[in-house]
Amino acid sequence: MSNLVAFDLANPGTPDLGKATPDRLIAGDPSFRTWEVAAAGHGSIRTGIWEATPGVTRSIKGETWEFCTILSGVVLLTEEGGDTRRFTAGDTFVMRPGFVGTWETVETVRKLWVTVS
Repeated sequence: MSNLVAFDLANPGTPDLGKATPDRLIAGDPSFRTWEVAAAGHGSIRTGIWEATPGVTRSIKGETWEFCTILSGVVLLTEEGGDTRRFTAGDTFVMRPGFVGTWETVETVRKLWVTVS
């Protein structure tokens, strides 16, 4: 097994399919596709590609760091007590442990992500 992992954005393979859980769903009926590309340390570091259709969900990071780069689409992130931030293709951001807020997918979004728990 190689220690170099390439992301094939054009053909990432078969995704895991998901929906927002009732306790996280705020509006709409978003569905998710996740392609986990690599994991290490018993799942403490994970990376992949994620896609979501429009809707609003509650985002709770707990003890997890998440690094994201938006590949396509538009999202609005609002941290509790904070301003709403708009992210589009090419934008990169980090949600630190303790982040609680809303994730609104305005246009179907696809992102690269890395989480560390």
